Amino acid sequence: MIELNNVSKKYGGKSALEDITLSLPHGKIIGLVGENGSGKTTLLKMIAGLLTPNSGSATFSGNPITRKMATNIAYMPDADLFYPYFTVGQLFEFYESQFADFNPAKAKEIAQFLNVSLDSKIKHLSKGNRGRVKIAVTLGREAAYYLLDEPFSGLDPMVRSDITKGLIRFTDPERQTVILSTHEIKEVEPLLDEIVVLKGSRIIAHEAVDEIRDLHGKDATTWMVSLFREEC
Repeated sequence: MIELNNVSKKYGGKSALEDITLSLPHGKIIGLVGENGSGKTTLLKMIAGLLTPNSGSATFSGNPITRKMATNIAYMPDADLFYPYFTVGQLFEFYESQFADFNPAKAKEIAQFLNVSLDSKIKHLSKGNRGRVKIAVTLGREAAYYLLDEPFSGLDPMVRSDITKGLIRFTDPERQTVILSTHEIKEVEPLLDEIVVLKGSRIIAHEAVDEIRDLHGKDATTWMVSLFREEC
């Protein structure tokens, strides 16, 4: 389990996260939502071991999270960070050389499922197909946690639908957790087990989706709108 206890992070004098306490168990798909600048990316980087908290603790199975946790945590940033001269197949070979848990057969199956050719050069791919490739190399790892930063950003509905189907098909709910930040909450709500809502660098809600429907009588999007109005 990943646990954050009273975590805060500042950039200069500006707070990116304030007093964050959060538990992220195995076997969940968790949506991380909030306005731009609310701390979603910082939180994902903290969980991935790319950032160190200024105060508080972030642990994985009781051990402090460091960059070495990359062996258990697959992080997919919002930005494209691939070598443009690689083909998709060469990119898979590169990932296999970097991550012991990378499964090239699984990555190729995902690429085929998402209609991406292994012979295509990264620099010639459309934004939608680069999004598909990012999903293939991330889910191609057999990690305990997948952290996806805005996986649907700027992509058309067909690509978003394909990526959503890939998340369902190529993750194991018995042993893996997916944490994704997104503005497309309505589209992914059927996938989600839990929603974490950030506002102004703080968590203002962490709810199970079923409880939102049962206790509040609302879908997740309507509940979020009401929540933000209450916080204003």
